[in-house]
Amino acid sequence: MATHHFRANLFHNTFGSHEPVLRVAPGDTIITELLDSGGIDAAGVQRASSPNPQTGPFFVTGAEVGDTLVVHFDAMMPNRAQGWAFDHLAPNVVDPEAVPTYSWGGRERVRATWIVDGDRVRLAETVAGIGRLELPLAPMIGAFGVAPPLAQAISTMTSGSYGGNMDYRGFRAGTTVYLPIFTPGALFMIGDGHALQGDGEISGTGIEISFTVQFTLDIRRGGNIGWPRGEDAEWIFTVGNARPMDQALQHATTEMLRWLGDDYQLDSRAAGLLLSSCVRYDVGNVYDPAYTIVCKLPKAVLPAR
Repeated sequence: MATHHFRANLFHNTFGSHEPVLRVAPGDTIITELLDSGGIDAAGVQRASSPNPQTGPFFVTGAEVGDTLVVHFDAMMPNRAQGWAFDHLAPNVVDPEAVPTYSWGGRERVRATWIVDGDRVRLAETVAGIGRLELPLAPMIGAFGVAPPLAQAISTMTSGSYGGNMDYRGFRAGTTVYLPIFTPGALFMIGDGHALQGDGEISGTGIEISFTVQFTLDIRRGGNIGWPRGEDAEWIFTVGNARPMDQALQHATTEMLRWLGDDYQLDSRAAGLLLSSCVRYDVGNVYDPAYTIVCKLPKAVLPAR
Protein backbone atom coordinates (compact mmCIF):
# COMPACT_ATOMS: atom_id res chain seq x y z
CA MET A 1 0.00 0.00 0.00
CA ALA A 2 1.63 3.18 -1.24
CA THR A 3 1.09 6.87 -0.57
CA HIS A 4 1.04 9.10 -3.67
CA HIS A 5 1.67 12.85 -3.53
CA PHE A 6 -0.06 14.19 -6.63
CA ARG A 7 -0.17 17.70 -8.09
CA ALA A 8 -2.74 18.28 -10.82
CA ASN A 9 -2.10 20.28 -13.99
CA LEU A 10 -5.43 19.46 -15.65
CA PHE A 11 -8.93 19.73 -14.17
CA HIS A 12 -12.36 18.67 -15.40
CA ASN A 13 -15.82 20.24 -15.17
CA THR A 14 -17.54 16.95 -15.96
CA PHE A 15 -17.62 13.56 -14.34
CA GLY A 16 -16.74 11.16 -17.14
CA SER A 17 -14.37 8.61 -18.63
CA HIS A 18 -11.46 11.03 -18.93
CA GLU A 19 -7.86 9.89 -19.31
CA PRO A 20 -6.55 8.85 -15.86
CA VAL A 21 -4.01 11.16 -14.24
CA LEU A 22 -2.70 8.47 -11.87
CA ARG A 23 -3.04 4.69 -11.53
CA VAL A 24 -3.14 3.32 -7.98
CA ALA A 25 -3.49 -0.08 -6.36
CA PRO A 26 -6.36 -0.95 -4.00
CA GLY A 27 -5.49 0.34 -0.53
CA ASP A 28 -3.28 3.17 -1.81
CA THR A 29 -3.50 6.66 -0.32
CA ILE A 30 -3.47 9.90 -2.32
CA ILE A 31 -2.50 13.33 -0.99
CA THR A 32 -3.37 16.19 -3.32
CA GLU A 33 -4.65 19.75 -3.58
CA LEU A 34 -8.08 20.82 -4.77
CA LEU A 35 -9.06 24.10 -6.38
CA ASP A 36 -12.05 25.97 -5.01
CA SER A 37 -15.36 25.84 -6.89
CA GLY A 38 -14.30 28.82 -9.01
CA GLY A 39 -10.99 27.26 -10.05
CA ILE A 40 -8.68 29.22 -7.68
CA ASP A 41 -5.72 27.47 -6.02
CA ALA A 42 -3.95 27.92 -2.68
CA ALA A 43 -1.90 30.84 -4.02
CA GLY A 44 -4.98 32.66 -5.30
CA VAL A 45 -4.20 31.81 -8.95
CA GLN A 46 -6.99 30.98 -11.42
CA ARG A 47 -6.05 27.53 -12.78
CA ALA A 48 -9.37 26.21 -14.09
CA SER A 49 -12.89 27.33 -14.91
CA SER A 50 -15.98 26.90 -12.77
CA PRO A 51 -18.10 25.07 -11.79
CA ASN A 52 -16.41 22.74 -9.31
CA PRO A 53 -13.25 21.75 -11.23
CA GLN A 54 -12.30 18.19 -10.32
CA THR A 55 -8.89 16.69 -9.62
CA GLY A 56 -8.45 13.28 -11.26
CA PRO A 57 -9.58 10.86 -12.46
CA PHE A 58 -7.69 8.26 -10.45
CA PHE A 59 -7.68 4.75 -11.92
CA VAL A 60 -7.87 1.94 -9.33
CA THR A 61 -6.20 -1.19 -10.69
CA GLY A 62 -8.53 -4.19 -10.70
CA ALA A 63 -11.75 -2.21 -10.19
CA GLU A 64 -14.43 -3.65 -12.46
CA VAL A 65 -18.02 -2.85 -13.38
CA GLY A 66 -20.31 -4.14 -10.62
CA ASP A 67 -17.67 -3.75 -7.89
CA THR A 68 -17.87 -1.06 -5.20
CA LEU A 69 -15.30 1.70 -4.78
CA VAL A 70 -14.42 2.38 -1.14
CA VAL A 71 -13.26 5.94 -0.41
CA HIS A 72 -11.98 6.77 3.06
CA PHE A 73 -11.55 10.48 3.73
CA ASP A 74 -8.43 10.49 5.93
CA ALA A 75 -7.91 14.24 6.22
CA MET A 76 -9.02 17.53 4.64
CA MET A 77 -8.14 21.11 5.41
CA PRO A 78 -8.28 24.52 3.71
CA ASN A 79 -4.84 25.51 2.39
CA ARG A 80 -5.32 29.26 2.16
CA ALA A 81 -6.56 31.93 4.55
CA GLN A 82 -9.50 33.34 2.57
CA GLY A 83 -12.72 31.75 1.34
CA TRP A 84 -15.92 33.22 -0.05
CA ALA A 85 -19.69 32.71 -0.07
CA PHE A 86 -22.64 34.41 -1.73
CA ASP A 87 -24.50 36.78 0.59
CA HIS A 88 -28.13 36.05 -0.44
CA LEU A 89 -30.26 32.93 -0.60
CA ALA A 90 -30.98 31.18 -3.89
CA PRO A 91 -34.41 32.00 -5.36
CA ASN A 92 -35.65 28.39 -5.27
CA VAL A 93 -35.41 28.06 -1.46
CA VAL A 94 -37.91 30.81 -0.56
CA ASP A 95 -41.51 31.58 -1.50
CA PRO A 96 -41.82 33.48 -4.82
CA GLU A 97 -42.99 36.67 -3.12
CA ALA A 98 -39.87 36.63 -0.92
CA VAL A 99 -37.40 36.43 -3.80
CA PRO A 100 -36.77 40.21 -4.14
CA THR A 101 -36.05 40.50 -0.42
CA TYR A 102 -34.10 37.37 0.49
CA SER A 103 -32.71 36.14 -2.84
CA TRP A 104 -30.70 37.43 -5.74
CA GLY A 105 -33.86 38.83 -7.38
CA GLY A 106 -32.05 40.15 -10.43
CA ARG A 107 -29.30 41.88 -8.43
CA GLU A 108 -25.63 41.10 -8.88
CA ARG A 109 -24.54 38.30 -6.58
CA VAL A 110 -22.06 39.55 -3.99
CA ARG A 111 -19.28 37.44 -2.54
CA ALA A 112 -18.67 37.78 1.18
CA THR A 113 -15.09 37.09 2.31
CA TRP A 114 -14.40 34.63 5.15
CA ILE A 115 -11.08 34.29 6.98
CA VAL A 116 -9.75 30.94 8.21
CA ASP A 117 -8.09 31.47 11.58
CA GLY A 118 -6.97 28.24 13.25
CA ASP A 119 -10.05 26.17 14.02
CA ARG A 120 -12.44 29.07 13.33
CA VAL A 121 -13.77 30.98 10.33
CA ARG A 122 -14.82 34.60 10.64
CA LEU A 123 -16.59 37.01 8.34
CA ALA A 124 -14.18 39.69 7.12
CA GLU A 125 -16.76 42.46 7.49
CA THR A 126 -19.13 43.64 10.18
CA VAL A 127 -22.79 43.00 9.28
CA ALA A 128 -25.64 44.88 10.92
CA GLY A 129 -27.48 42.69 13.40
CA ILE A 130 -24.78 40.00 13.73
CA GLY A 131 -21.57 41.99 13.96
CA ARG A 132 -18.36 40.13 13.01
CA LEU A 133 -19.65 36.57 12.68
CA GLU A 134 -17.24 33.83 13.85
CA LEU A 135 -17.97 30.08 13.60
CA PRO A 136 -16.17 26.74 14.08
CA LEU A 137 -14.25 25.45 11.06
CA ALA A 138 -15.93 22.30 9.67
CA PRO A 139 -14.18 21.16 6.44
CA MET A 140 -16.21 19.02 4.00
CA ILE A 141 -16.05 17.92 0.36
CA GLY A 142 -18.85 19.18 -1.88
CA ALA A 143 -18.28 17.12 -5.04
CA PHE A 144 -16.69 13.78 -5.84
CA GLY A 145 -17.60 10.66 -7.74
CA VAL A 146 -16.76 7.98 -10.27
CA ALA A 147 -17.26 7.96 -14.05
CA PRO A 148 -21.01 7.68 -14.79
CA PRO A 149 -22.48 4.75 -16.76
CA LEU A 150 -22.82 4.62 -20.56
CA ALA A 151 -19.68 6.73 -21.11
CA GLN A 152 -21.60 9.87 -20.13
CA ALA A 153 -19.90 13.16 -19.27
CA ILE A 154 -22.06 14.97 -16.71
CA SER A 155 -21.59 18.49 -15.38
CA THR A 156 -19.95 18.91 -11.99
CA MET A 157 -22.90 21.13 -11.06
CA THR A 158 -25.16 18.10 -10.57
CA SER A 159 -25.24 14.59 -9.09
CA GLY A 160 -26.53 11.07 -9.66
CA SER A 161 -25.88 7.45 -8.84
CA TYR A 162 -22.16 8.00 -9.53
CA GLY A 163 -21.90 10.68 -6.80
CA GLY A 164 -21.26 14.23 -8.01
CA ASN A 165 -22.08 17.62 -6.51
CA MET A 166 -23.95 16.45 -3.41
CA ASP A 167 -22.80 19.14 -0.94
CA TYR A 168 -23.52 16.99 2.11
CA ARG A 169 -21.93 18.05 5.40
CA GLY A 170 -21.32 14.39 6.34
CA PHE A 171 -18.58 14.05 3.71
CA ARG A 172 -15.81 15.00 6.11
CA ALA A 173 -12.62 13.50 7.53
CA GLY A 174 -13.27 10.11 9.12
CA THR A 175 -16.13 9.21 6.78
CA THR A 176 -15.97 6.18 4.47
CA VAL A 177 -18.01 6.35 1.25
CA TYR A 178 -19.05 3.50 -1.06
CA LEU A 179 -19.73 4.20 -4.75
CA PRO A 180 -21.00 1.90 -7.52
CA ILE A 181 -18.45 1.30 -10.29
CA PHE A 182 -19.67 1.75 -13.88
CA THR A 183 -16.39 1.56 -15.80
CA PRO A 184 -13.05 -0.29 -15.35
CA GLY A 185 -10.78 1.49 -12.89
CA ALA A 186 -13.71 3.46 -11.37
CA LEU A 187 -12.08 6.78 -12.45
CA PHE A 188 -12.54 8.64 -9.17
CA MET A 189 -12.58 12.47 -9.18
CA ILE A 190 -12.78 14.98 -6.33
CA GLY A 191 -13.10 18.76 -5.78
CA ASP A 192 -15.17 21.62 -4.28
CA GLY A 193 -13.88 22.03 -0.73
CA HIS A 194 -15.90 23.97 1.84
CA ALA A 195 -14.53 25.41 5.08
CA LEU A 196 -18.11 25.40 6.41
CA GLN A 197 -21.60 24.91 4.99
CA GLY A 198 -25.13 24.73 6.30
CA ASP A 199 -27.57 22.05 5.15
CA GLY A 200 -28.74 22.41 1.56
CA GLU A 201 -26.10 24.88 0.32
CA ILE A 202 -29.04 27.28 0.14
CA SER A 203 -27.10 30.30 -1.13
CA GLY A 204 -25.54 28.22 -3.90
CA THR A 205 -22.24 28.15 -1.99
CA GLY A 206 -20.62 26.95 1.18
CA ILE A 207 -17.55 28.84 2.28
CA GLU A 208 -15.66 28.07 -0.94
CA ILE A 209 -11.93 27.51 -0.52
CA SER A 210 -9.03 25.45 -1.87
CA PHE A 211 -8.13 22.28 0.04
CA THR A 212 -5.39 19.81 0.78
CA VAL A 213 -6.93 16.34 1.05
CA GLN A 214 -5.80 12.83 1.89
CA PHE A 215 -7.96 9.86 0.93
CA THR A 216 -7.55 6.11 0.53
CA LEU A 217 -9.11 4.13 -2.33
CA ASP A 218 -10.04 0.46 -2.13
CA ILE A 219 -12.32 -2.07 -3.83
CA ARG A 220 -15.13 -4.20 -2.47
CA ARG A 221 -15.81 -7.03 -4.90
CA GLY A 222 -19.35 -7.20 -6.20
CA GLY A 223 -22.15 -5.68 -4.21
CA ASN A 224 -23.91 -4.02 -7.14
CA ILE A 225 -24.99 -1.08 -4.99
CA GLY A 226 -27.29 1.39 -6.70
CA TRP A 227 -26.53 4.68 -4.95
CA PRO A 228 -23.75 6.15 -2.81
CA ARG A 229 -23.46 4.80 0.72
CA GLY A 230 -21.38 5.94 3.66
CA GLU A 231 -20.56 5.49 7.31
CA ASP A 232 -18.76 7.18 10.15
CA ALA A 233 -18.27 6.25 13.81
CA GLU A 234 -21.97 6.68 14.66
CA TRP A 235 -24.07 6.28 11.49
CA ILE A 236 -24.57 4.39 8.28
CA PHE A 237 -26.21 6.40 5.51
CA THR A 238 -27.38 6.21 1.91
CA VAL A 239 -27.67 9.03 -0.62
CA GLY A 240 -30.33 9.72 -3.24
CA ASN A 241 -29.80 12.38 -5.92
CA ALA A 242 -32.78 13.49 -8.03
CA ARG A 243 -35.40 16.16 -8.54
CA PRO A 244 -38.11 16.42 -7.24
CA MET A 245 -36.96 15.96 -3.67
CA ASP A 246 -39.35 13.08 -2.95
CA GLN A 247 -37.63 11.03 -5.66
CA ALA A 248 -34.25 11.66 -4.01
CA LEU A 249 -35.75 10.48 -0.72
CA GLN A 250 -37.12 7.36 -2.42
CA HIS A 251 -33.71 6.50 -3.89
CA ALA A 252 -32.00 6.96 -0.51
CA THR A 253 -34.57 4.92 1.41
CA THR A 254 -34.60 2.09 -1.14
CA GLU A 255 -30.81 1.90 -1.04
CA MET A 256 -30.95 1.68 2.77
CA LEU A 257 -33.44 -1.20 2.50
CA ARG A 258 -31.03 -3.01 0.14
CA TRP A 259 -28.15 -2.44 2.56
CA LEU A 260 -30.11 -3.73 5.54
CA GLY A 261 -31.07 -6.84 3.58
CA ASP A 262 -27.68 -7.56 2.01
CA ASP A 263 -25.32 -6.87 4.92
CA TYR A 264 -27.54 -7.21 7.99
CA GLN A 265 -29.91 -9.98 6.75
CA LEU A 266 -33.04 -8.03 7.70
CA ASP A 267 -36.22 -8.90 5.83
CA SER A 268 -38.66 -6.21 4.72
CA ARG A 269 -40.67 -6.38 7.96
CA ALA A 270 -37.64 -6.05 10.25
CA ALA A 271 -36.14 -3.30 8.09
CA GLY A 272 -39.44 -1.42 8.00
CA LEU A 273 -39.83 -1.54 11.77
CA LEU A 274 -36.26 -0.34 12.30
CA LEU A 275 -36.46 2.48 9.77
CA SER A 276 -39.87 3.73 10.85
CA SER A 277 -38.62 4.05 14.43
CA CYS A 278 -35.02 5.20 13.99
CA VAL A 279 -34.42 6.75 10.57
CA ARG A 280 -33.07 10.27 10.21
CA TYR A 281 -33.00 12.28 6.99
CA ASP A 282 -30.40 14.94 6.20
CA VAL A 283 -30.64 17.45 3.38
CA GLY A 284 -27.73 17.81 0.97
CA ASN A 285 -27.79 20.12 -2.01
CA VAL A 286 -31.15 21.76 -2.82
CA TYR A 287 -29.84 24.39 -5.23
CA ASP A 288 -28.37 22.48 -8.16
CA PRO A 289 -30.20 20.45 -10.86
CA ALA A 290 -30.49 17.32 -8.71
CA TYR A 291 -31.35 17.50 -5.02
CA THR A 292 -29.61 15.31 -2.42
CA ILE A 293 -31.34 13.51 0.45
CA VAL A 294 -29.47 11.33 2.96
CA CYS A 295 -31.12 8.43 4.82
CA LYS A 296 -29.34 7.63 8.13
CA LEU A 297 -29.46 4.95 10.81
CA PRO A 298 -27.49 4.96 14.06
CA LYS A 299 -25.06 2.04 14.29
CA ALA A 300 -26.17 1.47 17.89
CA VAL A 301 -29.52 0.00 16.72
CA LEU A 302 -28.09 -2.30 14.03
CA PRO A 303 -27.46 -6.04 14.35
CA ALA A 304 -23.98 -7.36 13.64
CA ARG A 305 -23.06 -7.52 9.95
